[in-house]
Amino acid sequence: MAAPEDASDRRDYGDEVRKHDSLVVRLVLAGLGAVCVLLGVAGLFLPVLPTTPFLLLAAALFARSSSRVYNWLLNHSLLGPVILEWREHRSMPWRAKRLALVLIAVSFSVSIVFFVRDWQAQLAMGLAGAALWLWIWRIPSRDRPGRG
Repeated sequence: MAAPEDASDRRDYGDEVRKHDSLVVRLVLAGLGAVCVLLGVAGLFLPVLPTTPFLLLAAALFARSSSRVYNWLLNHSLLGPVILEWREHRSMPWRAKRLALVLIAVSFSVSIVFFVRDWQAQLAMGLAGAALWLWIWRIPSRDRPGRG
């Protein structure tokens, strides 16, 4: 759980929220946003499940359903910076990128060596893992050490 933040550190993103007119639609959007947050958090621990796209989708859903939850998400000490970094700079934090690359390599390697027996499935998995790894590698990281 995130550490409590000083109220002066919090920013109000309420002006970005455009609530839908229908209460039913807002409830559905909020529910879908909650599912996306859960999937995004799961993606922190599961290397094949992406974190950032789910958090971006959650932010978009909350921007149409709830100012309070939208503010909570963007001000969250762990989840908020990922969303804001992508929104403002189209980049991902170096630490998150490095961790994702390591976990992708380890999980695909372990799966290919220990769980997949068919050589064609191993090849397909290897190619998919390499494509995912390269895709994430190409996303810029503004805070990468040695840059500058």
